[in-house]
Amino acid sequence: MAKTKKKMPGLNTTSTADISFMLLIFFLVTTSMDTDMGLTRHLPKPPDPDQEDATMDIKARNILYVRLNAAGQLWIQDEMNFGYGDIRELRPRVKEFVKNEQNLSRLPEKHVKNIDLLGQCFVTDKHVVSVQTDRGTPYNIYFQVQNELVAAYNELRNELSKEKFGREFQYLKDEEKAAIRQYYPQNISEAEPKKYGGDQ
Repeated sequence: MAKTKKKMPGLNTTSTADISFMLLIFFLVTTSMDTDMGLTRHLPKPPDPDQEDATMDIKARNILYVRLNAAGQLWIQDEMNFGYGDIRELRPRVKEFVKNEQNLSRLPEKHVKNIDLLGQCFVTDKHVVSVQTDRGTPYNIYFQVQNELVAAYNELRNELSKEKFGREFQYLKDEEKAAIRQYYPQNISEAEPKKYGGDQ
């Protein structure tokens, strides 16, 4: 008489998929993801190859120079004030420069501009914040400087938004935002990095 092979009992795997799914959800919820840090910039369109080179004539009073050397030191210079500064000084300096509330001769020139929804305004929209770095400038310092520059413009726009429309800039309608941007355009110019070494 032939022996019959004993069958192994089957393993119940019904709940395995549920457990795996719950573990996956648990790890997705509890794990923190590193977010990339970056800068939002609208790059200019490439120039027309047939276009002749044009030089821009900008008055000295309209330019605020921001320089970073390889040691991460910050140099800030307008027409009258210059010298090494702390990154914390940059935001108020940029706000003072762009706003030119007292219409000082060393700060950007003001002129009358007709802006939709705002009417005739006395603006400094010809100003330029010129940023230049050393090839060895630490990226984290560069990032902090860019963050302070953008924050300065954001604060100016928020202040004007509250004054003119009673709301912060982010809550304005598109046409209201466009008016505020015309009043305070973000004129940040980035020059090609140079080799400054340790000194300016």
